[in-house]
Amino acid sequence: MSGAREQFGSRIGFILAAAGSAVGIGNLVGFPVGAAKNGGGAFLLMYAIFVFAICLPVMLAEMTVGRRARKDPLGTYRQLSGNSAPWKLAGWLSILTPFMIAVFYLVITVWIFGYLFEAVTGDLDVLANPQTFNNFINSPKVFIYMAAVSGIVYLILQGGVKEGIEKAAKLLMPSLFLMLLLLVGFVLTQENAMAGVRFYLIPDFSKLTASVINGALSQAFFSLSLGMGILITYGSYISKDADVPNSAKLVAITDTAVAFTAGLMILPAIFSFNPQTNPAELSESSIGMIFTFLPKIFLALQASIGYIGASIVASLFFLLVFFAAITSLVSIFEVPVAALMDEKGVSRKKALVVLGVIMITLGGFCALSFGFVEYFTLFTHYAGADKSFFDVIYDVFYDTILPLNGFLICMFVIYRWKRHNLNEALEEGAPNYKGSMFASYVNLSLGTFIPVILLVIFINTVCLKYFDFSLYSGLTAMF
Repeated sequence: MSGAREQFGSRIGFILAAAGSAVGIGNLVGFPVGAAKNGGGAFLLMYAIFVFAICLPVMLAEMTVGRRARKDPLGTYRQLSGNSAPWKLAGWLSILTPFMIAVFYLVITVWIFGYLFEAVTGDLDVLANPQTFNNFINSPKVFIYMAAVSGIVYLILQGGVKEGIEKAAKLLMPSLFLMLLLLVGFVLTQENAMAGVRFYLIPDFSKLTASVINGALSQAFFSLSLGMGILITYGSYISKDADVPNSAKLVAITDTAVAFTAGLMILPAIFSFNPQTNPAELSESSIGMIFTFLPKIFLALQASIGYIGASIVASLFFLLVFFAAITSLVSIFEVPVAALMDEKGVSRKKALVVLGVIMITLGGFCALSFGFVEYFTLFTHYAGADKSFFDVIYDVFYDTILPLNGFLICMFVIYRWKRHNLNEALEEGAPNYKGSMFASYVNLSLGTFIPVILLVIFINTVCLKYFDFSLYSGLTAMF
């Protein structure tokens, strides 16, 4: 592609855009549920440790190689490896992974948009009906909502990095934070809310098993958008005088703060609006919480603030989750768009149209995977269960490939690109980084225990997802 590469217009623009990619459904709902089921404050503590001890160095690696090469993930691996074939494969994985994640994330965002529309139009009692979600996802209306969401994504990305992604992030992320704080403030004023706060903040370390610790690490890794090529791509839009280490720290702090604050909204809400709820019975699925459990909680509010008031609270919540989902979807889809522009020299508009058509087509197949069409619903079978087309994309590209991509970037920066190049690149715009304890830790961790941990997660995920066998349970049985 000819011409100078686009850049973020400001440091805060990059931080908000990167935070927008990190802050998603997993932060707002998945993290609070994980904390509820796995020891409350103990899970929170492990999550924070993993964010800064393991995820932050990986973030630095991705952002730094992107800035140095000033290309998409494939171009980055190819250029910095000297066109090495094995590393070009890693580059392809870093492009294919976010594209396929964008496919299923589009469907979930469409569902959220549909529920937002229904809540705003006063159908909260319908949303609280246990049968509504299954009926909704098999309704033709889903494809109308899909067209609307696709249009929003197109308009944001058509504006490019500075006028599209950065402007959207500067509007949506502060709005998301404000709505989250308003909902937290409202929830904490409700009766019995403090019981939820105590449960959330007082650690129960007896629940910290090996699988729970693995879950906290996976949650931290996934919530920061690692392994998706997003931070490599966004790194390529950072100016050379920007302080990458400090920017990465701020992104990590922002992501952790949102997850923590979301816990202060969800857990007290559960205890306040439905005191009989047993946290151990909560679904691990963010989908189950958003679309089946929380609408019932919001409807219960009508006893104290009326039906209209309950509908307003529900609308604010779904608007909050929609903002989180749309910023993540925009970030994810930018990776293959940037790759097509870089590798084939096409315009942004053409790249958006070509990839958008493919994404919407595959997204349509995913949307038909919940009973609408039997072929996509019963697409295949593994690990003793039938799997839909949606399940396969989720299992392969979200649960399985992300830790592998994280392992590959660690091995690449230390053993192919070499430590001295990584350090030299990180020192650009960050004069205090050289010789610091943080620099020593990044060098040590990326070349030793972090890739080992990510490789173990990858192997365990393959065993569990496709062969119904947990590596941890097998090791426990041996000893």
